[in-house]
Amino acid sequence: MGLGNALESQGFLTTSLEAVINWARKNSAWPMPLGLSCCGIEMMAFASSRFDVSRFGSEVFRMTPRQSDVLIIAGTVTYKMSWVVRKIYDQMPDPKWVISMGVCASTGGMFRSYPVVQGVDQFLPVDVYVSGCPPRPENLIMGLMAIQDKIGKQRPDLANFGKNISKTPSQEEYFYSPFAFNSKKNLVVEGKTADEVKQKIIETL
Repeated sequence: MGLGNALESQGFLTTSLEAVINWARKNSAWPMPLGLSCCGIEMMAFASSRFDVSRFGSEVFRMTPRQSDVLIIAGTVTYKMSWVVRKIYDQMPDPKWVISMGVCASTGGMFRSYPVVQGVDQFLPVDVYVSGCPPRPENLIMGLMAIQDKIGKQRPDLANFGKNISKTPSQEEYFYSPFAFNSKKNLVVEGKTADEVKQKIIETL
């Protein structure tokens, strides 16, 4: 709506090519669904009309890694399945991002047993962890918003000249999202640093 008003009043916009590319990329992040357990049901609800993820441009669930941008790992990952998950990740075009949905995907959850991987970050670089058992669709939407925030801060390659775009996958030390959800007040808390977000949540208690 703000964009339409600006065009009506001024007739033109000024921006940079990098900003346009990042705007298009973060609003067209197509998910690659990988529903391995009960978290997959919440992921399906995330794409349904009630929660309407099409508002964020991510309603196109491609069942092929060749056309996907965000890998959503929803559920328990066993060592036998980890090879398949890694292969799907490798087949996705760059740039690509990974969401670890739920406690089972992030840490192994309640399954402290030999066949279950104790966190997908052991074989994949994870961008966002979504907590919960299982997380609600709103949690996953917050994870997608964190991915969009991360995409918006990246600098795209405007000219590649035959170089390899993809860097060697590596797990980042941490990823901070400026979003937090206060369940008691039912509102989204934002801030520039993690300490600022934490302080705002304490003040609203």
